[in-house]
Amino acid sequence: MYSWERVARIADAKIVGILRTATAVQAVSTARALLDGGLRVVEVSLVTPDALEAIRELSTVEGDVLIGAGTVLDEASARLAIEADARFLVAPTVNEAVIACGNRYGAPVLAGAQTPTEAVRAVEAGAALVKLFPAETLGPAYLKSVRAALPQIGFVPTGGVGADNIADWFAAGAVAVGVGGSLTQGDTRARVADLYSRIPG
Repeated sequence: MYSWERVARIADAKIVGILRTATAVQAVSTARALLDGGLRVVEVSLVTPDALEAIRELSTVEGDVLIGAGTVLDEASARLAIEADARFLVAPTVNEAVIACGNRYGAPVLAGAQTPTEAVRAVEAGAALVKLFPAETLGPAYLKSVRAALPQIGFVPTGGVGADNIADWFAAGAVAVGVGGSLTQGDTRARVADLYSRIPG
């Protein structure tokens, strides 16, 4: 699958489920529950112990599913994640070495940014999308203003996105959103369905 096809899948899926768990086993079981509940894109944070093993196992799941690696801080981590079959990479900052590594091996990178300057720098370095982080401190109105000036950049707000504000983020112009803890509390299937039901259009 080409890199652009993976980006299109993220945009089509609308929600990236973010997993930070105590063990790889827990990451796999939680991811499977999310996928069974209808989620199509899951990011396993590399802060999870043995995260690469979880990514490797989840990458064997059949169907229209994308498994990626999150909290990718350097080129070495990017390379290891790709070798574990991560289909996309998410970095909390604009790390040009991570972006270059991802592009070299066809794994699109979502680079973290707060400001318009950082967002432009990310895209100029080759990032496929910009992870707007931490979204909760910036707010949908901020994204709307930035998008007015930079409509060519695809933003994925992450941090504090949940059922109470997901519609606002998409109304402000988000391509997709990253959702973490709120996805895994309670009935996973119901949580996923509720989030999707709140996305406009």
